[in-house]
Amino acid sequence: MNQPKNPSRYLLFSVLLIAVDQLSKLLVYKYMEPGFSGQILLIGNWLKLHYVLNPGMAFGMQLGHEYGKLFLTLFRLLAMCAIGWYLIHLARSGASKGLLWALSMILAGAVGNVIDSTFYGVFLDNAPYGSPTPWFHGQVIDMIFVDFWEGFIPEWVPLWGGQYYSTPIFNIADSCIFLGVCSILIFQGHFYNLDEETHHTTTKNDSENLDVTLEPHLPLDTVPTIPTEETPKNELELTNNFVNSDIPKDADSRESDPSQEIDLRKEENKNESL
Repeated sequence: MNQPKNPSRYLLFSVLLIAVDQLSKLLVYKYMEPGFSGQILLIGNWLKLHYVLNPGMAFGMQLGHEYGKLFLTLFRLLAMCAIGWYLIHLARSGASKGLLWALSMILAGAVGNVIDSTFYGVFLDNAPYGSPTPWFHGQVIDMIFVDFWEGFIPEWVPLWGGQYYSTPIFNIADSCIFLGVCSILIFQGHFYNLDEETHHTTTKNDSENLDVTLEPHLPLDTVPTIPTEETPKNELELTNNFVNSDIPKDADSRESDPSQEIDLRKEENKNESL
């Protein structure tokens, strides 16, 4: 049976990831130039640090509406609160550790990007030109560039044919969300089956304990003894005497002993013969 867990360790793990995400973004903002001019190669030509500003969702996706950014930020705030509540609820319910660690990563990613969207437009002055307000319109700083392929998509591809495409650039918060979601999708059978088995075992044990508690118990002195071939005569007499010892008898209801009557009749017959 899984015991309830303290959600503090999982929330602290989320705080640690948020701190790493924000520190990396602020270092990129301070020490790197945006675009290809400030690009830093890490591993060959396929893993790079590439500073870009993302006005939309994860991996550079955007909402094409004047207030799309505001709606996105408000949605992130609601999602952040919902994920945090769900994480605490699952921890107190004794959910599997793997599921809780995965939700901690998703929570950290959501909070990290909410901080960018809410405050960077004000404190880093990176809100897009023409934004109604710098609040809730900050652009997310992305810097991790896994450059597997870039170029023009063939014309025969629906929707995106003929467009230039490169591998998305993302940040640590995006990575936390991606890894957390993938972990739940891959191991969901283990995470949720474990919880269902725990719940089933707990319910079964509670039911058995309830049956034992409700089973009637009769006092030993009220159970009559049924004679059998294997029951010794002395034991049967002792048991019946023990059972009947506490039963009151009125003086009027007492009956004479049949053995005494037989003895009296024998004596009378003997006297008559004499």
